[in-house]
Amino acid sequence: MKWPLRVMIVLLAVFILPLGCALTSQLNGDDRGSDWRTARRDSAGLAPEVSTTPEAVIHVYAGRAFRWRGAFGVHTWIAVKPQGADHYTRFEVIGFSVARGGEAVRVAPGIPDGYWYGSEPVLLREVRGGDEVDALIERLHEAAKRYPHNNEYRIWPGPNSNTFIAYLGREVPELRLNLPSTAIGKDYLPEGGVLASAPSGTGLQLSFGGLLGVIVAPEEGLEFNLLGLSAGIDLWPLAINLPGVGRLGMPTHTPVATN
Repeated sequence: MKWPLRVMIVLLAVFILPLGCALTSQLNGDDRGSDWRTARRDSAGLAPEVSTTPEAVIHVYAGRAFRWRGAFGVHTWIAVKPQGADHYTRFEVIGFSVARGGEAVRVAPGIPDGYWYGSEPVLLREVRGGDEVDALIERLHEAAKRYPHNNEYRIWPGPNSNTFIAYLGREVPELRLNLPSTAIGKDYLPEGGVLASAPSGTGLQLSFGGLLGVIVAPEEGLEFNLLGLSAGIDLWPLAINLPGVGRLGMPTHTPVATN
């Protein structure tokens, strides 16, 4: 067997087949309804209640995109609550805001762990504590104001909601933010960048327009990006990451720091 054929088989096995399985599963099992206006958006019960949690909290969530798009990727966001605050603030990018002539970045009070148009969110990272966590929250606010793509949005390959959260991760590396392989757009480096730190801040990322690249980092492991799709292996905790499917193996450790 010649090497070009071998490469084609490997690419098919790693990138195309998992995506096909995810698409089939999404189309057959999606019971969230077809109307985004009535899709579920209430709390999933993952975030600590503000009335009983005086400490500062940072949560990072991911929820499958609406309808068939969920087979390809997720929407990610960050929810924060400073010490003593009586509400959570969500950091995220909303695409339809740009389509209506508004800004992409939304930093506003909201349900921290709300279903994303019917999709139950998954907690990716948790940071809880005191003054040090409050300082991280303030840095997130400052970084959000500097996001260079506040007036543009593109589902693929970016900049999109996952581009924004990956950007915040690089700006506040203490979060050690390991975004899933289904977070399409995380590999799009802002302002046409080619080389940057990984979103976790623990390694390096090489990316050409979010269409071709690689991440090498202790947190993300070894991850390849092809046409916006990501696949790779994480050595600790041991797992493989596949397009559409996400992480298969041991879960990541979501708590990062406590005071």
